[in-house]
Formats: sequence, C-alpha cells, structure tokens
Amino acid sequence: MTERPLRIAVLGTADIARRRVLPAMAADPDIELTAVASRDGGRAREVAARFGCAPVESYDAVLERDDVDAVYVPLPVSLHAEWAGRALRAGKHVLAEKPLTADRPTTEALLGLARASGLVLMENVMFVHHPQHSVVRELVASGAIGELRAFSAAFAIPALPAGNIRHRPELGGGALLDVGYYPVRAALYFLGAGLQIVGAALEHSRGSAVETSGAVLVRSRSGVLGQLAFGMEHAYRSAYELWGSEGRIRVEPAFTPPADHKPAVWITDAHGPRELTLAPHDQVAATVRAFVRAVRSGAAQSPDAGECLEQASLLDAVRAGARATHAAHHDTARHDTARHETARDETARHEALRDETLQDEGTDRDRD
Repeated sequence: MTERPLRIAVLGTADIARRRVLPAMAADPDIELTAVASRDGGRAREVAARFGCAPVESYDAVLERDDVDAVYVPLPVSLHAEWAGRALRAGKHVLAEKPLTADRPTTEALLGLARASGLVLMENVMFVHHPQHSVVRELVASGAIGELRAFSAAFAIPALPAGNIRHRPELGGGALLDVGYYPVRAALYFLGAGLQIVGAALEHSRGSAVETSGAVLVRSRSGVLGQLAFGMEHAYRSAYELWGSEGRIRVEPAFTPPADHKPAVWITDAHGPRELTLAPHDQVAATVRAFVRAVRSGAAQSPDAGECLEQASLLDAVRAGARATHAAHHDTARHDTARHETARDETARHEALRDETLQDEGTDRDRD
C-alpha cells in the first residue's frame, strides 16, 4: 500500500518560504501542503492560493488542525522556540529555519522536548545536503591535498534596507545568526566537533542596532586553524577553502547555489590546478526529502541534533569571544588615553617649571 503524503502546514510567509522551501514542498510527491498561516489575512490567502492549500490567520489554529502532521517554521529567530515548542506539544513534527534558536540552553531544551515527545525537530540547514561538500570531504580524507593545515570560509551579502528584520535585534537580527551561521557550520562540517573559538570580533556599522560583520578564528582538536568571515554590507561572496600540506581545494559559490548550478571544485596540487565539475543538485529539495525520511523513519528528533547543539554552542562562544575582544580593545583605549593624559600633564608641568625658572632668572638679572 502506498504511504500517504506527509501533511505539512507553514507558520509564516517569510521570503525564504515563498521563494525556496514552499516550491520544493509543493513539488515533492511525498508532501501535501495543507495550510499556510499568517497574521496578515491577505498575505495568507495570496500564498495559499499559489500553493493550493488553506489560508489561516492564526498560528494556533494551524496547530489544532487534524490534517497537519508537521509544520515548517520560517519565522524570525526570536519566535522559533515559542512556536516550535507549541507545535511539538501539539504533536506535530517541526522543520524550523536556522538557527533553531538564538542560544544553546534554549536549543537544548527544544531538542529535549522533541526527544521526549517522540517527534522530529530538524533545523533547516540546506547546504549540508548538497553532495558537493561530501565530495570535498572525501577528497581531503583521501589525501588529495596532503595533511589538512588550514580552513577558511566566507559568506557575505550586500546591504539590506534599513527596515529589514535582519537589522532588528528584538527579532534575532544581526550578521552572526544570519550569514555568520554558514562559515561556522562549514567549519564544524569539515573540522569536526570540539572546535575552540580562539578569537572573535563583531562589528557594528554606524547607527546599526545589530552587528553587521564579523570574523572568527577557530582551532580543531587536531590543531587545524580556521578563519571565518561574514557580513551583510559587502559585495556578495560564498566560499570556502581547505589548505593542505600538498595542495588546496576551493568551492565557490558554496552555501546557496541555485538548483541548476553546476558546482565546480577547484583543486590545486603537485600536478597543478584542475577543476572538478559536478552535476547540478537542488539542496532545498534534498533538505525537504531528508525531513520526510526522518519523520517516516520514526526518529525521535532531528537526525543531526548533535551538530545543531554543537553549532549553538559555537555561536554562543563567538559572542563571548567578541565581548572579550571588545572589552580588551576598550581597556587598551582607556590605558592609551590615560597614558596620553599623563604625558600631557607631565609636559605641562615641565613647561610650567621652565617658565617659572625663566621668570626667576629674569628677576635675578634685574637685581644685578
């Protein structure tokens, strides 16, 4: 007997849902889109009509529906914990946009709830489902570039309108959680668990309420160093490179290739540079299929829950490292200011003594 499709509803009508995830779900024969919820009734009707499902004006109403097995949550980061938690308590499997939450304790609690409920909770990290990265990992493991010595990754996007949610701290905005997530996750993917954040800096552009760029230095358990950079006021870049004792491997674009893109893996070794061209692959569709497989397998939570939790720890450590860097910078600045003020005061004292001496000498000459 053919298994019926997994019935999925969507909480929210974010751009990534309309542009990438909903089309992939609608095209998957193992998925039936049953409802789209938005607090804006017009938006709900517009998106629901496009994908042939029911418009709903309440997230809670979606969770009460009998024709919903799972929900996709593309809401702002600050709302993930609340609505993913409500969905799990309502007996629904959950696919949530990345990052799952804004910190490790909340992520751990949510994963624990999924496990206790016997439900799948999956973070929507799409690039790890693209086979180009497993090809690169196999090349490194085979010794194609010798012993791995260093890793670098960068993801940055051009400036966004001032009103974009990525500029709103109360919604979980900022470069780290939005674009910084990718280089950090890539480091975890290639360098393994147990990464140490050696240094970090987060910078705010003038007038911004959130960080708009950042850089991170990581160290793996085996001593491989990784340099990560990200931002949201830059020329677009999406790339990583692995540098070994005998060569290099570079992938660009790395994190959000379109479905029809033919990935190119650039390899430079003792034989010179060469290009390995791979077949196109739709990483959005692959992620959606992975979610369906996890639900049907009876898994008690996300198949990559460990990586999700490790990622949350790394993001927390980046923030802590950036605070330490900021404090050290200001301490240095204060010390420099104090030193300059001391030098200025000392100069002024010497000048006052000189003037006093000259005045005394002048008085003595008048007496003579």
